[in-house]
Amino acid sequence: MNLTELAQRLKRVRLQRGLTLEQVATQAGLSRGWLSKVENFRLTPSLPALSEIASVLDVSLSELFEGLEAEPGLVVVRSDQRVEYRRDEPVSKIRYASLAHARPKRSMDPFLLKVPVEDDREKLPHKGEEFLYVLSGQARLDYGDDSHELNPGDSVYFDGEVPHRVVCRDGEECEVLVVFHDVGGEASDHIVADEDA
Repeated sequence: MNLTELAQRLKRVRLQRGLTLEQVATQAGLSRGWLSKVENFRLTPSLPALSEIASVLDVSLSELFEGLEAEPGLVVVRSDQRVEYRRDEPVSKIRYASLAHARPKRSMDPFLLKVPVEDDREKLPHKGEEFLYVLSGQARLDYGDDSHELNPGDSVYFDGEVPHRVVCRDGEECEVLVVFHDVGGEASDHIVADEDA
């Protein structure tokens, strides 16, 4: 199942209903932070919790799940068909462009990241593994207690459960290809937290 799309649907319906994270979380008996992590693909909700959220949003589970199980063998995503996501707003200004959103079920999640100079969020962990390839700009990967300077053409593969972040250096925006891989599962909980409408 495409859990990234499910998370986006939940957020989209919430915003269409004019509800804040706090309102939905309170009515569903959940915490605002937990719901934010669900909407930002950092956490996969249980079916009972999802049912409570759907009830508050006045949407059926079948509507939320519609089309999420479809799995074409090959998908082509044209440059003008990318879907952009945000993660960790309002702290982070990084723009994530999904490069494989048209394939609902996947074990890898590739994104094109546009990392602005002013972005300096805290290091965060996530499930699975991650691969980075610097396309342009001067980047720095802060990984645990270490920092690694990365130039165009440099790549790094690492365990996502160690707190980390990518920041730009030398005063210019960076463009980075990132691939998330949820070992033993689907790529799902990698992308957006704690933001209110």
